[in-house]
Amino acid sequence: MFSRRAFAIVAAAAALGAAIGCLATPASPPPRPSADGDLLDITVSQLHRLYDARKYTVTEVVQWHLDRIDRYNGVYGAIETVFHREALADAAREDAGGGTRGPLWGVPIVIKANTSIKGQITTAGWAGFRRAGHELIAPKDATVVAKFRAAGAIIVGLANMPDLAASDTNRSSSFGRTGNAYDVRFSPGGSSGGVVTAVAANMAVLGNGTDTGNSIRMPAATSALFGVFPTRGLVSIAGIAPLDWLLDNTGPIARTASDAAIALAVMAGEDPLDPRTAVSPASAQRPPYEPYLKADALKGKRFGVPAFVLAGAGVPFHGVPSNVPEPAAAKLRHQSDVPLQPATRAMFMKSVEALRAAGAEVILDDSILPARFATIASRVSTYAYVQDGTNRFLAVFGPPEYHSAAEYLKAVGSPLFPSSIGTEEYARHPGGVSIEQHVLDRDPDAQRTYLGPRSVMLAAYLEPLERLKLDGYVYPAIQMPPPDETMAQDGRVSEGPHSATSWVNMIGVPAVVVPAGFYASGLPFGLEFSGRPWTDGHLLATAYAWEQATHLRKLPTLVDHGLLPVTPAREARGH
Repeated sequence: MFSRRAFAIVAAAAALGAAIGCLATPASPPPRPSADGDLLDITVSQLHRLYDARKYTVTEVVQWHLDRIDRYNGVYGAIETVFHREALADAAREDAGGGTRGPLWGVPIVIKANTSIKGQITTAGWAGFRRAGHELIAPKDATVVAKFRAAGAIIVGLANMPDLAASDTNRSSSFGRTGNAYDVRFSPGGSSGGVVTAVAANMAVLGNGTDTGNSIRMPAATSALFGVFPTRGLVSIAGIAPLDWLLDNTGPIARTASDAAIALAVMAGEDPLDPRTAVSPASAQRPPYEPYLKADALKGKRFGVPAFVLAGAGVPFHGVPSNVPEPAAAKLRHQSDVPLQPATRAMFMKSVEALRAAGAEVILDDSILPARFATIASRVSTYAYVQDGTNRFLAVFGPPEYHSAAEYLKAVGSPLFPSSIGTEEYARHPGGVSIEQHVLDRDPDAQRTYLGPRSVMLAAYLEPLERLKLDGYVYPAIQMPPPDETMAQDGRVSEGPHSATSWVNMIGVPAVVVPAGFYASGLPFGLEFSGRPWTDGHLLATAYAWEQATHLRKLPTLVDHGLLPVTPAREARGH
């Protein structure tokens, strides 16, 4: 999601939050070498085999991950709030036989900071939710957190993210900057950058990301991870502080396709707090997803390459209202263009050849989601309803002091973050048209502005799949390599990297990012697949078969001393 704040504001945020520290909490003693050999890059199934063999207790595994956090978090800034005491208490209870042995039993995980954990501050990366006396303390767990707990997972921390997820990089006013695990100077992408750095750096086995315009998939691509955007409605978003609830989604981020499949199965399911989870066809592919994972699943598959992605045709975030005249809408679309950089195009074409070598057919044709698809997508307009989503969230997951944006303003004396209440100047006056905030269910214009254009867009997405008998689409997850954040990019502080994938959110179709090699710089490149709605099992099968055919992921080499000064927020909290 693109941050369009003024340069001065971005520069100020960079000065306070962009740096990575060398003044971290004193490191714990180095873990024993045997534990490193056993636990680095461990999968869920491997960890369970170690538990079954009684080689490690849950407490020992959790402590190993907490030691990793203590050693590296001061440099990488991945985890805003570390649950040392709580995680070890949960681990001890599991070791004592106090829990149900579910599919994630004893697995250390991280939760993104916009996802409610009972009794903890849901910062969503924003200092405003940490304001003394007015903290957003969650009254209960988000639905996905409750599901993780029920599956036996151990939560070791809340991962850093940019303010209310409104950025393509990972700087927060609440905690500072997160660095890329493969090179701390570079961006891990936003807004799930804290989760991907934590998982890539082995501070946790997996985590949940959230995605409003690319925020699971783009960060996963920067960090050689698997990131899953489920069919919208498969997983509840209840308890997640929204950016744009009509585009928001949550899904797993993991180091392997099988771990992603296990985690998605845990997260999936109907939830009365999220009505979209109650609407699914009988043909929907439901958990468990591991039976879908076949090493030869790519053989005979047909994938199309979206022409508009390769051309860099833009789709404005939140869309363009239908009453914006076409010339002005075209200008807005052009401003959102994200050219595909040559190095990324070259990596993508290598991936195409690897797909073909694995038995898949890849079709490049200008008729497959051409530039006019971006034009159609741009008319799915959601900005008029962002405050509605924020109020729905606060009504259930806000603290007693405020259960709406209006109550926050009254209690605190200042408004909520602009992107969450629809007051960003650039977004509320597109093409000279003023956007007022409305309640979706009571807006007589909802069919014209959102529901109707969304149906048209979905039909346009499905048409090439049916006409060409395709199994899905394949394209670069990002239009460029991760940028170096120690220097200006294109004459300004880095706001990226940027992708051309926000259209996935507009129709809620499933997508997955897979590790697909490394640039000459040593930074990862990620490949994205998308498919038909409710075919999440087939998409995970594609990811698994790609993984087995290529084995392109490798461990990052971490540093335990930062190159840049510590951020004030991190210094104050001893991280």
